[in-house]
Amino acid sequence: MNYLTDELIKPNSNYNFINQIGILPAPEKVLSRSRNPYNTLRELKNDPHIWSCIQSRKSGTLTLDNFVDANYANNEIFNFVKQLLENLDLNKIISEILDAPFLGFQIHEIIWDYNDNKQIIPIELKSKLQEFFISDSKGELKYKSNFSDDLLKLPEYKFIISSFERCEAMPYGNSLLSKCYWNVIFKNSATRFWVNYMEKYGMPLLIGQYQRGSTQEENQKLADALSNMTDDTVIVTPMDINIDIKEATRNSSTELFRELINQCNSEISKTLLSQTLTTEIGAGTFAAAQTHFRVRKEVIIADSKIVENSINKLIEYAVKINFHSSQIPKFRFVINDSDNLNKIDRDIKLVNSGVKFTKEYIMKTYGLRSEDFDL
Repeated sequence: MNYLTDELIKPNSNYNFINQIGILPAPEKVLSRSRNPYNTLRELKNDPHIWSCIQSRKSGTLTLDNFVDANYANNEIFNFVKQLLENLDLNKIISEILDAPFLGFQIHEIIWDYNDNKQIIPIELKSKLQEFFISDSKGELKYKSNFSDDLLKLPEYKFIISSFERCEAMPYGNSLLSKCYWNVIFKNSATRFWVNYMEKYGMPLLIGQYQRGSTQEENQKLADALSNMTDDTVIVTPMDINIDIKEATRNSSTELFRELINQCNSEISKTLLSQTLTTEIGAGTFAAAQTHFRVRKEVIIADSKIVENSINKLIEYAVKINFHSSQIPKFRFVINDSDNLNKIDRDIKLVNSGVKFTKEYIMKTYGLRSEDFDL
């Protein structure tokens, strides 16, 4: 098997797109009705509130500390994995993996190459567009080329699939952005109507009065002068001309626009963040704030698992290719330092009770290496 091939996928005549039956369409109505559904979802990111929610959700995972757990692997494999991850733009890869909850799934192509030790390592992970992948009747994602009607099986060790709540009923994952589609449409319409309303009724009305008997030319000069007042705010007129400024009265109907926009933003926040307090400032009790931040922590933990699974799949590929070993280090996030403190407190109590822990247990529990011990 050639891991370094520049060819993405070789055509396979067994997967003809025209003759293929059992292709599973995307269950999302938004996706099924749009000519380019995933591009439609990506355009939703231009909405400021959606962008804020996405950045807020991603930052929760991106700011976590991470480490490599030896997981019983020997020093050679452990150091190989650490060096492998250090050579990759891990922050960019994690950010791209975190697009999975918003689009349903995210696929990366692994670019392999040789290092100085003649080992085959991933030098880059390229994010691929979702529209090039189609699920068959078995729920397996296949590649559809622009130059062929064939559905092509994804080769082993070549792609990393990161998905959000992907199952048989949802072969393309659960896209959160698709659930925000109508709220963005309604909000944009409300904003447009509000701007039109303010343009028509929000500006002050200038009324110029002239005496009877004035010529049409004089009247036109007065009208031109009034129309320029919004820029120059200066007008010179004869003493017998009276100019009045009528302020536009505020109508309670403007509150309807604001309420609709706020309601749409609230629904978007609940969809993308499972809560609203971290993106919307409002009155609330301390207990409510605690509940919202607990929900946020649960979302961060769920997202971190998606990233860990994807990075660990990459590590598994690299270790199997180069070492053919079943002892594979694991990439992990540090969710909360208090978790380790609780473990330490528990283990100290057990040791004081006479329990003796093995070296392997300590390595696995606390992510230590063999050379960290001097026993």
